[in-house]
Amino acid sequence: MNGRQIQAARALLGWSQAQVAEAAGVSVPTVKRAEGAAQARASQDAVRAIQEALEEAGVNFIPENGGGAGVRLRKIDCRREP
Repeated sequence: MNGRQIQAARALLGWSQAQVAEAAGVSVPTVKRAEGAAQARASQDAVRAIQEALEEAGVNFIPENGGGAGVRLRKIDCRREP
């Protein structure tokens, strides 16, 4: 996962850096570092926590597969009870 994917995931959710930080249990400066470059520049543990928080909120991270890394929102099954 890279910093641009984190930024894109946050944008898809409409979350601020502070909201991501709170959901992931990390600081806002850590989120900023993670987003700051093509390659996430925070600790592996922090990046993992950010990824898990974003995935729990409905984001799927798409790995590099020849077409480029990306993100998308998980499809919601409208038939399923909340």
